[in-house]
Amino acid sequence: MPSVFWETLSTVHDLGRLHAIASILIRYGFSDMVRRLGMANVLERGGKMLHWQEAGELARLEPPARVRRALEEMGPTFIKLGQILATRMDLFSPEWIAEFEKMQDRAPAVPFTEIRQQLLEDLGAAPEEVFAELVPEPLAAGSIAQVHRARLRNGEDVIIKVRRPGIRPIVEADLRLLQRLAKIVEAESPEMSRFRPREVVRQFTLSLRRELNLAMECRNSERIGRNFSDNSEIVIPKVYWKWTGERMNVQEAVNGIPGRDLEAVEQAGLDRKILARRGARAVLKMILEDGFFHADPHQGNIFYLLENRIAIIDFGMVGRLSADRRRQVVDLLHGLVERESDRVVEVLLDWAGAANIDQDSLRLEIDGLVDQYHGVPLKELNISTILSDLTTLLRDYHLALPPDLTLMTKSLITLEGMGRQLDPDFDMVTEFSPFLRRALLARSAPDALVKKGWQAVTDGLDILTGLPQDLRHLLRSARSGKLQVHVDVTRLERFGHQLDRATSRLTMGVVIAALIIGSSIVMTVDRGPVCFGFPLLGLLGFLSAAVAGVWLLISIRRSGKSSRE
Repeated sequence: MPSVFWETLSTVHDLGRLHAIASILIRYGFSDMVRRLGMANVLERGGKMLHWQEAGELARLEPPARVRRALEEMGPTFIKLGQILATRMDLFSPEWIAEFEKMQDRAPAVPFTEIRQQLLEDLGAAPEEVFAELVPEPLAAGSIAQVHRARLRNGEDVIIKVRRPGIRPIVEADLRLLQRLAKIVEAESPEMSRFRPREVVRQFTLSLRRELNLAMECRNSERIGRNFSDNSEIVIPKVYWKWTGERMNVQEAVNGIPGRDLEAVEQAGLDRKILARRGARAVLKMILEDGFFHADPHQGNIFYLLENRIAIIDFGMVGRLSADRRRQVVDLLHGLVERESDRVVEVLLDWAGAANIDQDSLRLEIDGLVDQYHGVPLKELNISTILSDLTTLLRDYHLALPPDLTLMTKSLITLEGMGRQLDPDFDMVTEFSPFLRRALLARSAPDALVKKGWQAVTDGLDILTGLPQDLRHLLRSARSGKLQVHVDVTRLERFGHQLDRATSRLTMGVVIAALIIGSSIVMTVDRGPVCFGFPLLGLLGFLSAAVAGVWLLISIRRSGKSSRE
């Protein structure tokens, strides 16, 4: 089966990319994987002969390190994939997560001469005509884009983010290969199929395609900016849409203290405790109230400003939570904080869906997990430890978090780590509590109850008004013979088997009776061969009837014993 998928690659240039990926996998000691996936046969038929000598030093690395280094060498798509996998603590053990977290989105800078033509096309004029100043040396370079400092003609400092030339065809080829690989894994490995690899790749594909569109990042930025429009403590950079498109964007430059430079924070006289609390409240608001949040709030995307303000940049990766999902998250967090294990179990069972799990055993495990934090002072509670323990439990029960929750979990853990770096006494649970209380109170507010009741009434009316049409469709199907009724009754099926056996025995009885009667008639005929003075055909008929009769008696006896048991 794998070879069928690989042999139907949609374009010829996919074959070249496949050769590069297979070569990297082989060098890192994964030649057996290449063979099992059918990649070797395809490449050989395409004229790409592989050398199967594996690099000894690389192959002797621990599996997590080998996978991480291979992903890094395979390029932008796989670096992004590794960063997404770093959020899947429900799928991977801590040593794997630690390796994936080492994957930094850094790459050698593209020379300015190579991107100048692309800037000329996107700006509609020479960069020197648009900007009063543009620094050729990039401020930072990632796998998808690189950033340059510039100044507008009116004197405003800006940041220009430019997508790497020619990156989209490479990413699209990689995504096609990943989609085929996910199909193979799901079809060939029942153990891996429970992690829904095709769904994971689908979500990753959507996320990466959004990230390739640099205008989408600016739309995300403005949406989050609107949610903080009445909060002067949080700064979101301004977007200059005149020069923003799919391949480049121009945003306001943030001149502040980088999140990693805590020494500069001290020297500037900023209050680290206030910064920790404000940053936490901002991210929690995005997650629990807005349902649209920055999914990568690490120190590189944070700047500290005067008056203890916080600037957030780089909205290429965002998370989304529906209202129902936010309600479940609030219930889960409330259950963990307030040590209500039943509430936690109910949420996990909702997320598990139709998974066949031992619910009683899961409840006992959750009881033990929640109970170990009983009596612990709030400031000593570590939300990242609690969430890590919870995801470990999910792995033990072969449960996977819904894809939209993995980014949220990672964001919360990153947020707590940053908070404790700023303030060793930072208490994430205390910051959670007001948001949880507001969310729970909002559910019982009069307007919320009225809205919920009205929704129930409208749903009921929709059912009633649609009933005549549904009945008309039902009758039409019945008249046309298309109506099918499926009844799955175990006892009825068992009765059918019993009836089938009884019919078989009755038929055998009739055959035996016919043999006896026929043999008796033959015995009265004097012609034909004889044996012991009796016609041979008659004796054979009686013998066959005797054997069949014995078989019938044994069958009836066994059936009687089975039904009694």
